[in-house]
Amino acid sequence: MNTPQAKHGSPSTPAGRTASAPSSANKPATDAGTAFIDGKAFPIIQGETMLAFMRRHKGPDPVPTLCDAPNLEPFGSCRVCSVEVALKEDGPTKVMASCHSPIGNGMYITTNSPRMERLRRNIVELVLTDYDTERLKAEDHGKNELYNVVQRLGVDVDAVRYPKGWNHLATPMDTSHPYMVSDLSACIGCYRCVRACDEVQGEMVLTMAGRGFANHIVKGTDESFFDSDCVSCGACAQACPTSAITDVFRAKETVADEVVRTTCTYCGVGCNLDVKVKDGKVAAITAPYDAEANQGHTCLKGRYAFKFYEHPDRLRTPLIRKNGELVPASWDEAYDFMLDRMIAIRDAHGPDAIAGISSARCPNEENYLMQKFMRALVGTNNIDCCARVCHSPTALGMQETFGTGAATNSIDDLNDTHTIMVIGANPSDAHPVTGAKIKQHVMKGKTLIVIDPRRTELARYAHYHLQLKPGTNVALLNMMMYYIISEGLVKQAFIEQRTEGWNDFRKEIMAVDIAAMERETGVDRKLVRKAAIAYAKAPAAMSFHGLGVTEHYQGSFTVMQIADLAMMTGNIGRRGVGVNPLRGQNNVQGAADMGAQPHQGAGYLDLTSSAVNKQYEQHYGVPMPTRIGWKIPEMFNAAIGGQLKALWLMGEDVVQTDPNTQKVIKAMENLDLLVVQEIFMTETARYADVILPAASFLEKSGTFTNGERRIQRVNQVVPPLEGAKADGQIICDVMERYAKRTGTRSGNASTTYHPGWVLEEISRIVPFFAGVKWDELGENGKQWPVKPDGTDTKILHTETFKRGLGRFIFKPWVESPEVRNHGKDYPYIITTNRELEHYNSGTMTRRTGNGEILTEDLLLINPADAQQNGIADGDMVCVESPRGKVDIKARITDEVKPGILSSTFHFPEVMLNLITSDVHCSEALCPEYKVVSCRIRKARKVGMRKAGEMMEK
Repeated sequence: MNTPQAKHGSPSTPAGRTASAPSSANKPATDAGTAFIDGKAFPIIQGETMLAFMRRHKGPDPVPTLCDAPNLEPFGSCRVCSVEVALKEDGPTKVMASCHSPIGNGMYITTNSPRMERLRRNIVELVLTDYDTERLKAEDHGKNELYNVVQRLGVDVDAVRYPKGWNHLATPMDTSHPYMVSDLSACIGCYRCVRACDEVQGEMVLTMAGRGFANHIVKGTDESFFDSDCVSCGACAQACPTSAITDVFRAKETVADEVVRTTCTYCGVGCNLDVKVKDGKVAAITAPYDAEANQGHTCLKGRYAFKFYEHPDRLRTPLIRKNGELVPASWDEAYDFMLDRMIAIRDAHGPDAIAGISSARCPNEENYLMQKFMRALVGTNNIDCCARVCHSPTALGMQETFGTGAATNSIDDLNDTHTIMVIGANPSDAHPVTGAKIKQHVMKGKTLIVIDPRRTELARYAHYHLQLKPGTNVALLNMMMYYIISEGLVKQAFIEQRTEGWNDFRKEIMAVDIAAMERETGVDRKLVRKAAIAYAKAPAAMSFHGLGVTEHYQGSFTVMQIADLAMMTGNIGRRGVGVNPLRGQNNVQGAADMGAQPHQGAGYLDLTSSAVNKQYEQHYGVPMPTRIGWKIPEMFNAAIGGQLKALWLMGEDVVQTDPNTQKVIKAMENLDLLVVQEIFMTETARYADVILPAASFLEKSGTFTNGERRIQRVNQVVPPLEGAKADGQIICDVMERYAKRTGTRSGNASTTYHPGWVLEEISRIVPFFAGVKWDELGENGKQWPVKPDGTDTKILHTETFKRGLGRFIFKPWVESPEVRNHGKDYPYIITTNRELEHYNSGTMTRRTGNGEILTEDLLLINPADAQQNGIADGDMVCVESPRGKVDIKARITDEVKPGILSSTFHFPEVMLNLITSDVHCSEALCPEYKVVSCRIRKARKVGMRKAGEMMEK
């Protein structure tokens, strides 16, 4: 394969830009000289290719191309882009492939001379010897790039001068996969699919075998798509210039009535999607190359897992509970039923007997309205969201140390970092586009440190994998900081100028018992020392952390330590560094930004401050509640204790996804009113008194804020299913009716939901949204804080921290109460994780082709533990904790150490949270999903049992 020489532009890249925009720290020199295109002089940019140079000055299509693609490195295999190049005017010329040849000062390029036209026609005729020309005539001409080149060059497909080949024309189609399809009779050997698999996703599933007419694409070890290690990202299908590799939706070939740009609903990467609409339905999805968040890439969830939106299981009418049964009702009946009870509860027990749980799956505007309803109309701060059960320790820990609980840098900064540290995260599965980018940088030589109990996909590429015991993050990070100090690698100038608390912190770190921490973590101190030195010595080191950090008893303290590490090494406030949480869901950041939490209002303003409360009162026009509200775990306790009477849930399936399922069920059953706003009949909805059918992300508009603080538009693609409404409209309806019945006012600018007026209201109270306007977000959004003039911010804490000085905070390691109280009788630890194909409870993904790829939850178990317990691969294993027991199918693997188990909770047939604990982060009350004491045995019966049958009291 050719070695890439320079970045180049593309037909899909706006004129004047390269396909991969240079970082602000390494902008190319624009005074690198002058070159000529067909006799006319133009300025060149150092390092760009001839093709990029021509595209900047002559438009997106100066010469034909076949092997070129916007998100791939220059390759030069087809030579169709060849041009004549001279070093002086009227000097001798040389034919060069423009896609990978660098432009130089004083060069003269001739693009379309008769000589070049002949050469290109000759090349294309050779390609056509191994292509079905009759097929070429029949296929959609605008989508087949070979056809477009044939037409541009005037090649007569019926008069090809060379004899036909024999290989590809008889190749059978591969339709084994739920999504991926190959028909290699249409392959032209351009290598774009191979390069997309290698350079974009980094899976190396595709390759070329054979030579001459025997040259052909091979999947895996010459197997089908389904049997190969393909991760179904679709990068190969999007790259293919013909229809040799495509998908079941024929995404590239589909001629749409409309293409709508929107933002993905799954993880915190915030991929942009181009959604093709045909006959009023979503037909296919592709990834736009000019998207800053994902640059033409996305995972199988974003690209293919959209059919859930019209699944027969979708809720299509409100339901209310009568005589113990949920029965269909009109919207008016449902609203009246809900408000009759809610207002009666408020009158009898006060506003604090009511609570709401908002959703990170919903846009910012809907989360803002939900918290506004609870605070400004009901009069309570009992509002929270699922950030509580994933990244609340991130917000708390980073606010304590930096003053702002959000990512300090952008994912694009990977281009400028030297060392990457991934702590408690598996982005290859949970944040696939970011995971693929990290892998690409590591494969190209950057240092990777992985801290994780599992040997994840990225751990296989790591220079240092610190495979610690779950629950010992604090111990291991204290070890790292000990070695950084003892090796004299701290950045003293940064510490003195920009931080406080260093001397006391240093004293505590140097008193850490390294031998004890080595014993508790199970990680060799020598390996920890090497990793610490690698991080501290790097000119720029960038850390990423996930739920393996936050979902712990000491989750907030671990986040503080990660911040400590960054500050003591000066890795803050510039490109290629920082502390960057990988947000669990698509809008975890935004839901918290909007005030969907009980202790801080919109914009993270302190509710205990009288000045802040006056500010909120002026904004909402009503007196504001001053009592700090209940967090989600406290809501459950209050419901069981009888203090909480009514709960409104928007898009949250707490019965399946929150820990200690039986306790959650008890809380739901003890409420006088449970309102569930959902798109499917979830495990939680089964306990509801009122169910309100909501719209999916494809059926409404708003904004999501991704993990790098990027506020992006979610644009309605199709109308809501008949009978369903956008969550924002439901909240507006309830607010108007509640205000009318209680003699108050909603304070809304309109009774009809639209993100435009809601964003305008948000911009008046959330300081870092001051310049955010719906019509000015553009296609790539803006990263907050956004100034009133619309200027956004790529990097935080460049000159000073939000709190002024960064604050060092030391915390000693403490064993989780779960292990301390139950470890003797339950000697194993099970830790939860997420698989690539599914999303949390799998409510949406199980109703797509993803459900055919990954069909069940599995229990990862080390071979030594399996042998000790008489368990074979595929056996059902009974996993028991102090809360209950579940049966899970075993997958024997050395990905986990002896004594450690791991599984997921994507499928309700297992309901893993029946066994998870009631231990939470001591500061943020985030559940400790990652440390569950248990014991195992081979199950007596093969097969899965429903949730109600799994709990033995």
